[in-house]
Amino acid sequence: MGSADGPKADETDGDTRKARDTAVSERRFRFLVAGYAVSSYGTFLNMVALNLFVYETTGRALAMGLFMAVRLASGFVAGLVVGGLLARFSAKSIMLWANVGQGAVMLVLILAPDGMLTGALMAVSVVIGACGTLFMVALRSSIPEMVGEDRRAWANSLSITGRSLAMVAGFASAGVVVSLVGYTAAFLVDMATFVACAVTVALLPIAGGKGAGGSAPEGSESSGGSGAGKGTSAAKSGRRWRPVAFVALAAAPGMGLMVALRGVDAFGSSSHNAALPIYSTSLDASNPAVFVSAFWCVWALGNIGAQQVIQRYAQRTGRSVGALGFGYGTVVMSAAFIAAFAGFPLAVTAVIALIAGAADGLTEVAYTSHLQTLPATLRGHAFGLSATFENLGFGVGMILVAAALDRFSPLAVVGWSHGAAIVVAVVFLLRVAGVRRAERTGLRKEEAVEGRPDRGDRDGAEVSRG
Repeated sequence: MGSADGPKADETDGDTRKARDTAVSERRFRFLVAGYAVSSYGTFLNMVALNLFVYETTGRALAMGLFMAVRLASGFVAGLVVGGLLARFSAKSIMLWANVGQGAVMLVLILAPDGMLTGALMAVSVVIGACGTLFMVALRSSIPEMVGEDRRAWANSLSITGRSLAMVAGFASAGVVVSLVGYTAAFLVDMATFVACAVTVALLPIAGGKGAGGSAPEGSESSGGSGAGKGTSAAKSGRRWRPVAFVALAAAPGMGLMVALRGVDAFGSSSHNAALPIYSTSLDASNPAVFVSAFWCVWALGNIGAQQVIQRYAQRTGRSVGALGFGYGTVVMSAAFIAAFAGFPLAVTAVIALIAGAADGLTEVAYTSHLQTLPATLRGHAFGLSATFENLGFGVGMILVAAALDRFSPLAVVGWSHGAAIVVAVVFLLRVAGVRRAERTGLRKEEAVEGRPDRGDRDGAEVSRG
């Protein structure tokens, strides 16, 4: 009796300790998300304030386009190198210095004399674009180490909720802040948000980075399948980012196509971002900002609502939405954005915007959670390459869409761009369905072989998948 009670007591202590550790890690992650949301508010505030300031300073719309192009190009380059940085430095140090860099460059802009404003603006564009990508990749790739593999869907949903709230607040308040207190005060607020996030990161123990080899949660190696060994050997052999990044995409079936779909989706996103002001002007030329603001606010409500559903689903089932959720969500989201420009009554368009936001939230959680199933040694490279594809898709899209909108209607341009995303999403869904069908067929064949009495060379222990 005594020996039987011992293991039960140990198991109880272990469960209690695990629950306590989980509660602590989740509380720390909530603080991190709060800091991230504050800095995201600054990011969305300066997207509006800086563009207005660039236009007012230079008097040329082309300068705004150049500013955005430099910002996207910096994010593109950062996506190429961030995987290597995460193999050398901790995620905490990358997130910390990314915020310090953004705060410092805003201070440079505030203090710059009139004769150096153009150079200061270009420096802001480079640093904000690069550091934003570095922080995002470091955060997303390190979530499994921070909260555990089984809580990554919850953590992804929470961080996306924080960013969506910050987006609404940033866009909604930018015009008010600039008009009431001026550009300098807006830039000071922006700088303060990055400082607040840097302090939050500095105060918290954050796992991840440095290859994350020693801090990967239990079971993460198996989640990457056969690619785990390849990824580890590639990282240890000191290869450059390219082979390691592409090993990461080959580590799971359909991963490369998934990242490609993300890039095409970013191309589609550029179309509705560029077309919304034009479409809004056609609805109300005297006050075009009303429709744009209302559309994004409703979109954000849908996004936040989807995150609440996803968080409850993850808590109840312990599962994430997976690759199929990403594919179906992309189809629904793209179709909704196309429908938003079809000229429906405003009430119907509001429902469409709500659906687009909810589907967008679903795709982001599904996509991020799926990439996080890669082994820790490959994860940073995969997220970096993904950020590169997204910046490339959005940047190329902005150029092509701007030219197309001079000749075609917003509905036509958005229809073509998001239509391409729907086509690639359907191919991706067929690919995922084919892989799953092949896996089920292979499993049935394996079970049939295991059950044959003439195959005594294999037993259940040797072939167990548990």
